[in-house]
Amino acid sequence: MADPIHQFEIHKIFTLGHIGNQEIAFTNSSAYMLGAVAIISLLMLGGSAGRRLVPNRFQSLAELSYEFVGNTLKESVGAEGMKFFPFVFSLFMFILTANLIGIIPYTFTVTSHLIVTLALALMVFLTVLLYGLYKNGFKFFKLFVPSGIPMYILPLIMVIEVISFLSRPVSHSVRLFANMLAGHITLKVFAGFVTSLSALGALGIFGSVLPLAMTTALTGLELLVAFLQAYVFTILTCIYLNDALHPGH
Repeated sequence: MADPIHQFEIHKIFTLGHIGNQEIAFTNSSAYMLGAVAIISLLMLGGSAGRRLVPNRFQSLAELSYEFVGNTLKESVGAEGMKFFPFVFSLFMFILTANLIGIIPYTFTVTSHLIVTLALALMVFLTVLLYGLYKNGFKFFKLFVPSGIPMYILPLIMVIEVISFLSRPVSHSVRLFANMLAGHITLKVFAGFVTSLSALGALGIFGSVLPLAMTTALTGLELLVAFLQAYVFTILTCIYLNDALHPGH
């Protein structure tokens, strides 16, 4: 049976240069990230070019994506949060596209690597922290002082709130990484059963029917998970941005 971890290996395509003794390489992960950006760009450019009263498929998909993220941001943050729309929309589309690309056989799933999801989560974390301090000054720290808490337990609650805030990038990134990693490993295992049993002849082909059905069902489930994980990452981003705009609420 093929190694289910092999699909997550990063391979160097060519070297870009060196910084000191550290090699800077263009990898398969880099290529798929650029591919995801190219697909999103083509979709949005194709959807906005020559806009029609009766939209074509590209325009419909672009408009649905735009409205979905816009409504999610408004419902979570309010109209004031629309200033972050380009940022949130870019995150959602990148994660969704990368997730969907990874479902195609023999491709690479960039969101199954913790370094990628952690970079995205840190970008959200720093945006919340820096904008929160810029907009609210020291009032931003009201985020760590919930209202209505008795004074004798307030120090403990503040410590818990600070730890919770600092751990956001970890939970934000691990949730996406773990779901994509686990799903693709499971798919690979069942697909491996199909190919292994099929090589055993007529009896093996009969025995591979159940693993094949499971693989088909899991592929459909992974399509749902690809969207749900992009949505969960986005809705959490919106919730965190709300803290930057309205600390202490």
